[in-house]
Amino acid sequence: MLHIKNLHAGVSNKDILNGIDLDVNPGEVHAIMGPNGSGKSTLASVIAGKEEFEVTEGDISFEGEDITELDPEERAHKGLFLSFQYPVEIPGVTVTNFIKTAINETRKAQGLKDMPAGEMLKKIREKADLLEIDRKFLSRSLNEGFSGGEKKRNEIFQMAMMEPKLAILDETDSGLDIDALKVVANGVNKLKSKDNAVVVITHYQRLLEYIVPDYVHVLMGGKIVKSGGKELAYQLEEKGYDWIKEELV
Repeated sequence: MLHIKNLHAGVSNKDILNGIDLDVNPGEVHAIMGPNGSGKSTLASVIAGKEEFEVTEGDISFEGEDITELDPEERAHKGLFLSFQYPVEIPGVTVTNFIKTAINETRKAQGLKDMPAGEMLKKIREKADLLEIDRKFLSRSLNEGFSGGEKKRNEIFQMAMMEPKLAILDETDSGLDIDALKVVANGVNKLKSKDNAVVVITHYQRLLEYIVPDYVHVLMGGKIVKSGGKELAYQLEEKGYDWIKEELV
């Protein structure tokens, strides 16, 4: 599904990613961990196509198509979803209207007509019930006055409605208490299937107690320096990252 080969990228002439190789297949959950400044969020941003980052070498392909030069909207229309570490507020635009616009823009890009209103409403209700979201929440302005947990739950709702092939969760556990963390993880787990994939970018092991990864990758100095199963996350929690640095010397 996602194939990244020898990816080098940076911002403002500063190199951040220094040769990333990564393959993600349908049905898989990959966790990317690493110390602060290792390039985790940059990797998420580059996969999503954020324009402030420049790819200087290597390529990214999605379902066999090179998407390295595509803009974020085109990538989203092809089935890529990125949750933000700090979601933006959009006063005056309700959660429901934002979702309707996003879905219909994607349908337009695929040559389809807008989703019929009745079908849209049915889907909104089904996904809200699945994620245990109060219907009143959907009529609020997007992220305005939302708590950290509400913002993250809203992103998981957007993910449920968009039904992406690949979801990238960039430090979605940042600033969440344990109850909010469980709600977000439960939503992700309910949306997983054999046809989609999830990449979880996190600094802490605790999220991976609830979203269990098939693979864990350690990113340091802009490179993936170690990969393993979920037990690798427990090792990192117990011993930190210094032991990996020592292995690399």
